[in-house]
Amino acid sequence: MSTRTILAVTGSDREKFLQGLVTNDVSKARGGIAYAALLTPQGKYLADFFMVGQEDRILIDVDTSLAPMLLQRLSMYKLRSDVQLEATDIPVARGTTDAPEGALTDPRDPAMGWRLYGSEGDDGTDWDALRIDHLIPETGKELGPDSYILEMGFERLNGVDFRKGCYVGQEVTARMKHKTELKKGLARVTLDDPVDAGTSLTSNDRPAGTVHTVAGNKALAYLRFDRAENLTAGTTPAKVD
Repeated sequence: MSTRTILAVTGSDREKFLQGLVTNDVSKARGGIAYAALLTPQGKYLADFFMVGQEDRILIDVDTSLAPMLLQRLSMYKLRSDVQLEATDIPVARGTTDAPEGALTDPRDPAMGWRLYGSEGDDGTDWDALRIDHLIPETGKELGPDSYILEMGFERLNGVDFRKGCYVGQEVTARMKHKTELKKGLARVTLDDPVDAGTSLTSNDRPAGTVHTVAGNKALAYLRFDRAENLTAGTTPAKVD
């Protein structure tokens, strides 16, 4: 998977360091894998990644396009902590067939298969179609700088922990969870005909959202829930599944 970069976090403070920054409880990655995000202080998305806990380090599996920014941002928070951060050349493989020895089940949804660190490859799964079926956003497609992780389904995807204590952006995220009702978010739509990613959705000629990943006549869309009826993607009729 050449689109992924693996960062290594070492040092005696590595777990404590990450615990104060990321959306999920880092202890969930001990000897396994956990999904998490790093947010701005205003609660907006910066990066999502997998954390893999190994004996003397924590690996961070992130989209390559975000790796330099994430490495720089984490380094800013390091201060005097006993933490070292570096990009590695560790490869990662994934698939949905029988899992090889040492593979870890994708923590977002078992349907997303497994990930294997130290090996490279892909079993040819149609990942876009699979993500659409299970409402799973992806970096650079559904997930971008204006995203809020609860609108993108991170609670359902095991990517946020509301009991772990403070992290960057925690106040905004907790307020969205406990004090507001989400008015926008990720939805799966069926299209009469395929359309291009980026096509605008309208409801009775009013802006309703945007189509993102498309596979056949199914798509993931960012949608206003109060305008989920009588949808049109461009000129193509659409409906929420």
